[in-house]
Amino acid sequence: MSVVSEFRQFISRGNVIDLAVGVIIGAAFGKIVTVLVDGIIMPPIGLILGKVDFSDLKLVLAPKVGDTAEVAIAYGAFINTIIQFMIVAFAVFLLVKLVNAARRKEAEAPAPSAPPAPTPSEALLTEIRDLLAAQKAAAPAPKVVPVKAEAAPAKAVVRKPAAKKPPATKKT
Repeated sequence: MSVVSEFRQFISRGNVIDLAVGVIIGAAFGKIVTVLVDGIIMPPIGLILGKVDFSDLKLVLAPKVGDTAEVAIAYGAFINTIIQFMIVAFAVFLLVKLVNAARRKEAEAPAPSAPPAPTPSEALLTEIRDLLAAQKAAAPAPKVVPVKAEAAPAKAVVRKPAAKKPPATKKT
C-alpha cells in the first residue's frame, strides 16, 4: 500500500475529520476569547486598579540601553492569558455538563413497556396451536411400502349357465 493511499485512508476516517473540525473551531473560539479578554474585560479592570493596561504590566530587569532590548517579565500578558484560560475552561465545563445531562436524560428514559398480557381467548388459541405443533412433531411419519409390479391377473371368462330347456312333451 502506498503512502498516499494510506494517508487518504487515514484522513477519510470519521474521527480524524471530527478532530480537525474541533481544532479549527477551538482556534476560532480562542481568538474570540482573546479579543474578549484584551478588549472588553481587562480595560475596566485596569481602570478600577488605577488606569493600568494589564498587557503593558511588566517587571523590568534590565532597561533598554542603546541597541540592546529591554529585559522584562511581562506578568500583565500572563494575567491576561490566565483569564483567557479560565473563560475557555468554563465554556468547556458548561459544554461537558450539557452533554452529560443529555446522556443522563436519555438513560433515564423509560424503556419500552412489555406488551400487554394476552386475552383469555388469545391464550387458549396459543395453547391449541402449541398442542397441534407438538402432536405433529410427535406423530410418526407414515411408512411408505414399495409396491412390486406384478403381472395383471388374466381375465376370467365368465360363462353363463346354459338355459334349461323345458322338458319335451311326447306327441302321440
